[in-house]
Amino acid sequence: MFDSSVINLLLVATIAGLAMPAGAMLSTRKSIQPQWLEQELRHGILALGAGALISAVGLVLVPKGAMDLSVFGVVACFVSGSLAFMSLDIFLAKKKTAGSQLAAMLSDFVPESIALGATAALGGSTLLLGALIAVQNLPEGFNAYREMLPKNKKRSNKLIIIFVLMALLGPIFSLIGYFFLSQFPVITSGIMLFAAGGILYSVFQDIAPQIRMENHWLPPLGGILGFLVGVVGYILES
Repeated sequence: MFDSSVINLLLVATIAGLAMPAGAMLSTRKSIQPQWLEQELRHGILALGAGALISAVGLVLVPKGAMDLSVFGVVACFVSGSLAFMSLDIFLAKKKTAGSQLAAMLSDFVPESIALGATAALGGSTLLLGALIAVQNLPEGFNAYREMLPKNKKRSNKLIIIFVLMALLGPIFSLIGYFFLSQFPVITSGIMLFAAGGILYSVFQDIAPQIRMENHWLPPLGGILGFLVGVVGYILES
């Protein structure tokens, strides 16, 4: 039914999506002793996600997105993404909902999955982008679950199931990118840059301020590690 490229795409998209429930399950672990180690781990996971997000923006989304658009188009899509994510942030803050991290996670996972499918359709490798999506989904799943758990303590197992079901959005939207949007490279490029602008806004607004700890210097190394994932993948594919 599907050729090898589609099967490979579905495999990569599924693994990348399953990083969300994997992160959620990681956050269910009991307190780590000593207490300072638990704090460093949490901040390090945040930094890991931030590094991977920046890597996805700098090495994949912006370079690929800029290929089929004018400078004005690049700037317009990038800024639009930033403003859209800012508006979402403001809306969620006013609603005081416990799902802000969840919404942010899906807001970048969906367009990245579309970009993954379009990349595969155009003959590009999905390994780098898939790895970056997985690396950023892990800490985002970790944080989203912890944010939602206080109001859903009696439904913790159902939350995990919800995260697993959300992982299926990856294969679904990657197929949309593969079979449909790959025929419209300008639209696909716009989606990539829109997502890039929104992701970068989220990093500086929501993630980066939470990484730093007084008198602790190891957590930011998670950001370096996350970025290096993209660097190594980029070198291997060059």
